[in-house]
Amino acid sequence: MSDLEIRPAVRTDLPAIVALLADDPLGAQRESPDDLTPYAAAFERLTGDPHQRLVVAIRGDRVVGTLQLTIVPGLSRRGATRSIIEGVRVHADERGTGLGTELVEWAIAESRREDCQLVQLTSDVTRTDAHRFYERLGFVASHRGFKLGL
Repeated sequence: MSDLEIRPAVRTDLPAIVALLADDPLGAQRESPDDLTPYAAAFERLTGDPHQRLVVAIRGDRVVGTLQLTIVPGLSRRGATRSIIEGVRVHADERGTGLGTELVEWAIAESRREDCQLVQLTSDVTRTDAHRFYERLGFVASHRGFKLGL
């Protein structure tokens, strides 16, 4: 995919990023591309935090993928730093092309550059295709996740 560029997201990428987040059954229920106000505020928080990497994949002049990588220093595992991959999305026209693999491999390489000892992610239990994708990349479903809505 030599014509693909993965770069930090900029403010003008926000509508395309939100459209990607909303373009699946789960995202359609929880995202709102018609009102970018809360996303703009979140974008400012993300870009102001040195532990966050919000990136886009660009092909030509179009945003075709995105993900967020968070670097988390910690005490457990002998003071290990870990990373969390979040919000991986690939444009519907690009699914099955290897773009998702390139994005996640970018995140793994960035995690290594940050001296992380562990890369983790969560995936909704209904996203069985995503589970197979992550397992193909070497991720192991080793934990059971919990969340509490606030």
